[in-house]
Amino acid sequence: MFKKFQSLLSENFLFLKDKKLLLATSGGIDSMVMVDLFHKLHYKIAIAHCNFQLRDVESFEDEKFVVDFAHKHNIPIYTTKFDTQAFANDYKLSIQLAARELRYHWFDELLEDENYDYILTAHHTDDNLETFLINLSRGTGLEGLTGIPEQNDQVIRPLLHFSRIEIEAYAQDNKIEWREDSSNASDKYLRNKIRHDLVPLFKALNPNFLSSFQKTQSYLQESKVMADDAAIMVYQQVASEHEEEIHFDLKKLKQLANYTSYLYQWLRVFGFTAWDDIYALTDGQSGKQVFSPEYRLLKNRHFLIVAPIVDEEETTEFTIEKNQNEVNFPLKLSFCKVADIGNISNSVIFVDEEKLQFPLTLRKWRTGDFFQPIGMQGQSKKLSKFFKDEKLSLIEKENTWLLCTDDKIVWVVGFRQDERFKAAHNTKKILKIAVTL
Repeated sequence: MFKKFQSLLSENFLFLKDKKLLLATSGGIDSMVMVDLFHKLHYKIAIAHCNFQLRDVESFEDEKFVVDFAHKHNIPIYTTKFDTQAFANDYKLSIQLAARELRYHWFDELLEDENYDYILTAHHTDDNLETFLINLSRGTGLEGLTGIPEQNDQVIRPLLHFSRIEIEAYAQDNKIEWREDSSNASDKYLRNKIRHDLVPLFKALNPNFLSSFQKTQSYLQESKVMADDAAIMVYQQVASEHEEEIHFDLKKLKQLANYTSYLYQWLRVFGFTAWDDIYALTDGQSGKQVFSPEYRLLKNRHFLIVAPIVDEEETTEFTIEKNQNEVNFPLKLSFCKVADIGNISNSVIFVDEEKLQFPLTLRKWRTGDFFQPIGMQGQSKKLSKFFKDEKLSLIEKENTWLLCTDDKIVWVVGFRQDERFKAAHNTKKILKIAVTL
């Protein structure tokens, strides 16, 4: 295994040679073998150990074992303790997911604070197989079937090409000591059930099952690369980006034979999971939405629009005092007294200052809002009808600001001025209001 490991490092991880490496070390056989290999090869390593406090005394004995080992071999070590159960309860996570969130957050902090280049974990081929079967049992796409990546940003998994049997043999031959996690013997967790019951069955049916699995993984990864390339090319034809929004042209999208697959590929990165609801949007009513934790997907006529969820109180108002020259938040406006009326546009209006009651307010629209659009000879129009006529999406409506005086709309900012407050040629005090970049 040692020579095979050396060869692997030369072929796949040559860039690690002069880097500072942080080795995630539980004290179990896999991580202790990983530490031994890198230590013998004289890499710049340190150990990072997490005590999840899930097995009472055992957890603290594991910690002591790893600390003593590090001190004996003069390897720098970092340790931390987590109240994993409390974290899982607070955030309604499984213990496994809670532990993962905690340890990787801590790893990221260590990398930054202690100037390490990479974090290395001891996942091996059997772990990869178990992950594959877990994902398969739950239903997944290519992303889930390609298993654990060998490298993910600063996380490196150098033992992925080695089986559990190879690791155990190396540990025995080199008299490596380790700690056995008693929870590995329990069938409480799905991974353990797969490890104890399902994987041995596959190996009994085919003694070369792990080798076959690795070949399958390689083929799936190649297929994923091709699928990713196709998704990028089609995205450029179907999608257009508008600041923080992405607009998908439904007419072009639905011409694709497998458009749902493309939607999955594009939208999963935004945290969407309600795929049946998303696919239904393509033929759904305009205005319907599907949400992820941080984004929304809106059906707007012939488009699907992805946009961030803005956490903003509907009642939020911003005041503008008399003689104030500019506003920088929530949008940029300038206020300037002028002698004559210039060109009016969507971004510039001229108002009669004497008709304004200060302070002015900036707010979002509310149900029942109306105004008298300039050019309509004093006729009132509901703002909801105005938005509809302008063909604004729900997101655009929510992002529209109203400049008001005494709760009367002076300007639907960026769209239309109100007739009641416009400056005339006989106006004595003309105020120019403009959207600035």
